[in-house]
Amino acid sequence: MQNADCVVSSVQFFTITVYSMSHSNSTKAIIYAFAANLGIAITKTGAAIWTGSGSMMAEAVHSFADCGNQVLLFVGMKRSAKVADQHHPMGYGRESYIWSMMVAITLFSVGGLFSIYEGWERYNHLHSVENAEIALAVLVVAVFMEALSLKGALGAMKPEQAGRSLWQWFRETHSSELMVVIGEDLAALLGLMIAAAMLGLTLLTGNAMYDALGSILIGVLLIAVALMVGHEVHNLLLGEADSEVRDAVAKYLQEQTGVVRVHNTWAINHGNDVMLAVKVELSPDLLISQAVPMINAMECEIKSKHPRVKWIFFELDDRD
Repeated sequence: MQNADCVVSSVQFFTITVYSMSHSNSTKAIIYAFAANLGIAITKTGAAIWTGSGSMMAEAVHSFADCGNQVLLFVGMKRSAKVADQHHPMGYGRESYIWSMMVAITLFSVGGLFSIYEGWERYNHLHSVENAEIALAVLVVAVFMEALSLKGALGAMKPEQAGRSLWQWFRETHSSELMVVIGEDLAALLGLMIAAAMLGLTLLTGNAMYDALGSILIGVLLIAVALMVGHEVHNLLLGEADSEVRDAVAKYLQEQTGVVRVHNTWAINHGNDVMLAVKVELSPDLLISQAVPMINAMECEIKSKHPRVKWIFFELDDRD
């Protein structure tokens, strides 16, 4: 029993370490994004007021909305780390998903819809854009700052990317905070490119219609990103399966001596943790005194190989 306790203690320490690293990476990404967006938002606002550019104003609103989003993500991350209690025995891990969903809604309403409204108003009431060269210079600086923010977020993502493409990671990740930050940063970079292109066309042609269209396109982009992020977070809120853990555990159990059949395996994301439930048929020749230590050993091995697995519910049955 002493050796088993040592194994469990080591697994618990490793799990806590991985959990802390995950939160540390998310915190860094959020801080990078907040600092970059705040500086960009202030700069864009000044440039929008000075030049009268609709695209620039849409970008400024987008950046301020992003600042608010980072605050929401940080609050959600801290609340999800609360210790489990009698009313929430599995802890508060999924609370980060709720706050990430709030960010997706904010990105949709404050960012996307306002940008479209602003662009539509300016399209119907065209007025000249002044000092467009200054606005373009501000956009170049903003691109540089957003690129630094995105670099920080991608660096925080690397430990859990594990060779997957960015899109595959986005579809499979349990880190809703990182997902939102990276989605926002990518949308911001694309939005800046749209704003620069439309402002450039306005400067070349003297037609302010392009600037108004730029604001509308930025709004459409933000809504598209918000819908994609919202869809993924919605799946996590419902209890999305961790297919990698599920398949690996099922394969491991099937290879064990004494296991006749693996009827079912569930691995559900719960914030940074995973809840695992398995239904297994063991050899009928096994005594209870043999089956119990065998199950305990398998649970220790599973937690050792998959440190995010925090709870294991092991059911013995001869049918599904």
